[in-house]
Formats: sequence, structure tokens, C-alpha cells
Amino acid sequence: MLFLRVVFAFLALPVIVAGVVPSASLAADRWRFEGSPLGWLLLTCGIGVTLRCVREFYVIGKGTLAPWDPPKRLVVIGLYRLTRNPMYVGVLSVVAGWALLTGSPILGIYAALLALAFHLRVVHYEEPILASSFPNEWALYRKTVNRWIPANLPVTDTRQS
Repeated sequence: MLFLRVVFAFLALPVIVAGVVPSASLAADRWRFEGSPLGWLLLTCGIGVTLRCVREFYVIGKGTLAPWDPPKRLVVIGLYRLTRNPMYVGVLSVVAGWALLTGSPILGIYAALLALAFHLRVVHYEEPILASSFPNEWALYRKTVNRWIPANLPVTDTRQS
């Protein structure tokens, strides 16, 4: 049952935000110029990061990426040791990769607006909920891991049981 909820949340959120909307936007973009194959790197890395985060929410957090079915445990391992929001970074990388690959200024603007929306959501919605749901764990995690950009890379893997 949880697996089906994870699949549904993945299809309902990242696939629409980073796949369906950009695809539809490309059809209407008359200002496109020659893209860059470097977009493939961002796109591929972003997909990998997003899928890994979905897996960590499922396996470690025992929940989904969806706000209506969040993880039951605070996920602080894997990519979450580097930044508190790797899933958003992954989705933004996919959209930015599409923009770069296709030379679409509309997708570039969409990526920038998406980054702003993600930041506002994290600061004004997700972080207050995490602080109330996991008060002790969140306080320590917040002190040791940056919101967006990794400060330092961990040397050892501290697996969460």
C-alpha cells in the first residue's frame, strides 16, 4: 500500500512539475535558441537525485514526498546529509537541464520561479511543520545541515536505523 502511495505521489508531483509542465511549455516557446548538450548532465543528475530522495522517503521515512502523506520519520541520511532539500534541488536540476538542453528562456524563467516557490514553501510551511513534528531531531539537523548548499561533505556514513 505504501509503495503505491509513493508511486502516486511521484507521478502527481515531480513528474508533473519537471516533466509535463516543461514539455507543454516547450510547445509554446517561440523564443527558443540552440540549446546545449550540457543540459543532459543537469537533467540526468536531477533525475537521479530525485529518485534517490523518493526512495529515502519511502525506505527510511516510511512515507512519501507528498504533503498529504509525509514521512513518519525525519530523513537525515544519504543526500539529506548534504542539504536539507535535495529533492527540490533534484527537481530544479531537471527543469534547468531541460531549459539548457532546449535553449528555452521560458523554461529558464519557469525554473527561477520554481526555485522561488520552493524556497518560500520550505521556509514558511515545511520547516515549521518539521520543527513541531520532530522538535529535538529537527533542531540538531537544522544546525548541522544547510538548507540548500552543502557546507562540507561528510567523511563517514552514519546510517539511520
